[in-house]
Amino acid sequence: MTQSYRQVWDLEAIFPGGSDSERFQAFLSTLEADINQFQKDLDSKSVPETEDDLFGIVHVLVRAQEISKRVRESGAFVSCLTAQNTKDEGAKLLTGRVKQLSSSYSSIMTSIDELLLGIEDGLWDKLTALEEIKPLTYNLEERRRAAKDKLPGDKEKLIQGLSVDGYHAWGDMYNTIVGRMSIELEKDGKTKPFSVGQAANKMTSKDRSTRQYVAQKWEQAWGDEAELFANTLNHLGGFRLQTYKERGWDDFLKEPLDINRMQKKTLDVMWQTIEKNKPVFTKYLKRKARVLGLEKLDWTDVGAPVTSESEEVPYNQAAEMIVEQFRSFSPKMADFSQKAFDERWIEAESRSDKRPGGFCTSFPVKQQSRIFMTYDGSASNVATLAHELGHAYHQHVMNDLPQMAQRYAMNVAETASTFAEMIVADATVKQASSDEARLQLLDDKLNRSIAFFMNIHARFLFETRFYEERKKGLVSVHRLNEIMLEAQKEAYCDELGSYSPHFWASKLHFHITGVPFYNFPYTFGYLFSMGIYARAEEEGADFEARYIDLLRDTGRMQVEDLAQKHLGEDLTEPEFWQRAIDLVARDVETFIELTE
Repeated sequence: MTQSYRQVWDLEAIFPGGSDSERFQAFLSTLEADINQFQKDLDSKSVPETEDDLFGIVHVLVRAQEISKRVRESGAFVSCLTAQNTKDEGAKLLTGRVKQLSSSYSSIMTSIDELLLGIEDGLWDKLTALEEIKPLTYNLEERRRAAKDKLPGDKEKLIQGLSVDGYHAWGDMYNTIVGRMSIELEKDGKTKPFSVGQAANKMTSKDRSTRQYVAQKWEQAWGDEAELFANTLNHLGGFRLQTYKERGWDDFLKEPLDINRMQKKTLDVMWQTIEKNKPVFTKYLKRKARVLGLEKLDWTDVGAPVTSESEEVPYNQAAEMIVEQFRSFSPKMADFSQKAFDERWIEAESRSDKRPGGFCTSFPVKQQSRIFMTYDGSASNVATLAHELGHAYHQHVMNDLPQMAQRYAMNVAETASTFAEMIVADATVKQASSDEARLQLLDDKLNRSIAFFMNIHARFLFETRFYEERKKGLVSVHRLNEIMLEAQKEAYCDELGSYSPHFWASKLHFHITGVPFYNFPYTFGYLFSMGIYARAEEEGADFEARYIDLLRDTGRMQVEDLAQKHLGEDLTEPEFWQRAIDLVARDVETFIELTE
């Protein structure tokens, strides 16, 4: 018998009372006092000069990690509040306060970086040899290198302080605009407002006229607000570029590559290998157009169902299916996911006032996670649910590590999530009850490949070209639309009949301030997870322990070293990427065979 799961998450277990929570207010007040006192203590601390001084640094690092947990806890809570209700004014005010605390904490870490930078090399070796510090050696050396690349500490603190009402404020503006938006759609002869998240789900309808109707309303809605979104994007980009200029950084990809602990050569080889294989995927797009009786797919046809077998999957059924498929690979991941469903860690209800998209956020103090999405029963929704559970499991296996060693980069974060997605997608294709059902599930799986190889590529091309033009001045709405269309046509090899010129406005990822270039790590994670998945298929149950070891190292290694240690692969050469793409190419060939 299928178990019944509630689709509204439980935030009361974190802080009761939502945005009016007195316990959360007290938590923030204590955190603020501790941060201020810590900064005062650091201001009076000098660079260690003797071995005895090193124990003071150990104490500082322990204290910093404890405060880091609480800063992350507060950030996760307000992100959940604003996502579940974009009109929650109390949550918006709390977000501002939490961002101020986060900026103050960043200033603390800048002060610590100055201390680390000042330690002479011989004494540094003694520090990293201490038992309490050994697990943090990579992370401390990474911070020390990064500090050498930046401005003096007082100037970095100034940037961090100004970013609250400058840089991050523009990210908040995006959320404010989206929160007030609604898309008017006709239903049963009546016009009804839909949130952007609800409208987005309707663009995967089985009915092409519905998809086209919603897409037209969608473009219109974002176009109506395009001037505001252009302001947001221009000022975000301007703040970043000015900061890079002051630091003496010529390449705007330096920061995203450093954040992702990744070499430029790895990124270039990955995209080059994908571009070389684009004909395989245009072959799929052409065949899908033929199956749908079209000359070319439109933008909203790419994710359209190809058969009548695309039945909705009830949430409870999706939950049981995901847990079952996870168990075939990893009993520990299955048990963890069952706990997430049982304890209501997931916000999946379809309702107005929710923000669009999906995410997973972690609460390091409670050692829990929360998953956000809008579930409507589509295959892509099932994939998103598995994807976000992969994120949550990744954090779960790292919970006992030092806080500093838990901070894994976005590219390897997307590895765990897309790996989880792959387990479910592949199993459902293999277990399909008919050729029609298998074809639809295979098409859903290939849709995600197209997203990583073409949609994400378009985002990368757009953002790269936008930043080149932003160096010369503000970029107009008209020009942003042009750059977006040019990027989409190039990424999709001009294989579509229509595109989305306002995609730069509608896609949240362009307006996120936490991580610049929030695009290529998805594709990296997808292909890296394909390589891991192939290895898991070869080794079966024996691979679970190795997989956990790999995940635990994601916060304390360069990605090239991670792949070499756990997979014996060289990411700076095309062979790894080609083998991963070959796995997807097999799906294309199967799709072609099934549609002859």
